Parts: sequence; C-alpha cells; structure tokens
Amino acid sequence: MGRFDRYILSQLMVLFGFFALVLVSVYWVNRAVILFDRLIADGHSAGIFLEFTALSLPNVIRMVLPMAAFAAAVYVTNRLSADSELTVVQATGYSPWRLARPVLMFGLVIALMMSTLTHFLVPASLGQLRERETEISGSVSARLLREGVFLHPVSDVTFYIREISVDGELSDVYLSDRRQPDRSVTYTAERAYILRDDAGPKLVMVSGLAQTMTYKTRRLSTTNFKDFSYDISALIAQAGTPTPRVKHMSTIDLLTRTSEMATLAKDTNGEVLEEAHGRIQQALLCVVAALIGFSTLLIGGFSRFGVTRQIVLAIFLLVLVKLAESAVTDPVRENAALWPLIYVPSLVGFALAGGLLYSAARPFKRRRRAIPEVPA
Repeated sequence: MGRFDRYILSQLMVLFGFFALVLVSVYWVNRAVILFDRLIADGHSAGIFLEFTALSLPNVIRMVLPMAAFAAAVYVTNRLSADSELTVVQATGYSPWRLARPVLMFGLVIALMMSTLTHFLVPASLGQLRERETEISGSVSARLLREGVFLHPVSDVTFYIREISVDGELSDVYLSDRRQPDRSVTYTAERAYILRDDAGPKLVMVSGLAQTMTYKTRRLSTTNFKDFSYDISALIAQAGTPTPRVKHMSTIDLLTRTSEMATLAKDTNGEVLEEAHGRIQQALLCVVAALIGFSTLLIGGFSRFGVTRQIVLAIFLLVLVKLAESAVTDPVRENAALWPLIYVPSLVGFALAGGLLYSAARPFKRRRRAIPEVPA
C-alpha cells in the first residue's frame, strides 16, 4: 500500500469512527429509552435494564455501519476536493480508478467488521436476549409486586398492593378473579405473603374477606378468613424453552442444514436461506456504500456552490440499492431456489459505482466552435 493509500485510508477510518460513534449513540439511546419504559415500568431492576441494553448493542452497530461508511467516504472526498488535494494527485497521473483503491480497501475493512457482527456477535446476542426475556417473563416480583398500581396479569384478573415492606410483607391486598363465567370472587386482606412450593407460587392472605357474586341469582356471599392460600401460578407466564429463530442460528447451520433449521424455526427454506445470504449481503453493502459515496462526488469537479447536488445523488443511488434489496426479499422467501437474487442489490451498487468512475475517467468535453476566418 502506497503512502497516498495509507493517508486516504487513515482519514476514512478516523471519520468512520466518529460517524459510527455518533450514529450508534443516537440509535442506542433510542433503544435504551424503549427498554427503560418496558423493563423498569414492569418492576425489573436497573441491572436487568443494563444487561438488555448491552445485548442489543451488536445489532445497533450492525444497522449503522453502512451509513457510517457512506458518511465517511462523502466527507473525506469532499474535504480532499475542497483542499485541492485530489486535483494535485490527479495532475500527477492518478486516474479515478486508482483513486478508488484506498476507498475499496476501506470498504473491505468495514465489510470484515460487518461479517464479524452478522455471523457471530448479533446471532449470539439476540439468542441470549430472547432467553433472558423468557426467564424474566415468569418473574413473580416483576409481574405482581408493584406498589400502588392496579395490575392485570391475565384477562379478567385485577391485583393491587398498597405497600410492600422490607421484609416482603404485602399490605392491603386486593384481588379480583372474574375468569369463571358464572361468578366472580373478590379477595381483600390486611396482609399477604408470596410463598413457593413444588406446585408453584402461592399468595397467602391473612385477616381478609372473600366476596363471591353469583351472576345467575345476583346474590353476594361473604366469607371472613384468618388465612387463605391462593394459587397464582396461572397469573405468571411460565418460562419455557423458546422456539429457536433463524436470526439466532449460526450461518453455517443455515447454509448446510437448511431444511432442519427451517423445521426447528417453523419457517420455510426460503426464509432460512434469505437470512443466511442476507448476512453476507450486508457486508457487501458496506463496500457499495463507500464506493458510491466516493465516486459520486468525484464526478462533480470543483464548484463554488459546493457538492450538495452530488451528495443528494449519492443518497438517491443508495435508495435505489435498498429498493432493489426490498424487491428481491419476498421472492426468495417464497422460493428457496431464487437465493442468488439476494446479491442483486450489491451487483447494482457495484455497477453504479463503476459507471460513475468510468464517467469521471472520461469527462464530457464540449466541442470548441471553429473560429471563422476573417477575409483579408
């Protein structure tokens, strides 16, 4: 790698790190707010929130890498052009194809990062995240133990606790069970405790009242009790073994054991192959984004009005690539034999970048008008 290539590559990597940090921060904060509302509001601890936020980070990085690569290529190219560095280098004989070599290397480095994420880190983190979601869904403290809030853990059941002491004692408990079609039962108790046994969690209420309303006769009967045990296992989602999804499976398994993975995930072979080849396609899109960002600005030349039009054109070309990606997704999912269509967006992107570089290498020149001879 020549000195010029190292210089351009270093500039691209520095700006890529900056844009990636900014974009990841924006996306991650947005994701963290959603998780905070869902987890903390359900009574989970801050440790669970931090764990879930960390597990979602690899997927957030995966989403922003192509955008960061594109932004870095556009910014560096614009700065080199504004400082006349590209003009000087081109004057020494460097063609647009030669100038694109460090950008291609930059794209390959980002593609390697993306491959590490899509093939290893993202499937592992998403799989661990789903397992943890399944585990905490059966947490008694998260589903029922919340002070001063009327909860509806399942349909036709209302639960309320005024206060929870440091010893785990529940004060002023209210429980309304309307799941039976012929009657409803309402329990109120001064104190209550959560106990666990082999049959599942139990709510033991002390010094309370049970009111039973029979709908057919419209009669209300009351029963005072000193202590009463109520089975709350049906009010809590039991944690089981979650059904595996193709997003959590390794790429090798998806490619070599397609039918088996489709059966496990209850998906079609087309959906499995679309996920597997889509991971490779995402890495190629990083190279495409960098090349399009560089080559589009290269055809503009110097202008006092800046490169706004070239940047808009580059964004439009990326939109075309994403539209091509959306167009091939459904056919591949319906017919597994069409999996090569997954790579059409990358081919379209490389063709666009190649066309732009070809245009930059053979600029349009106006024909000079012949000056008419003046008769003597």
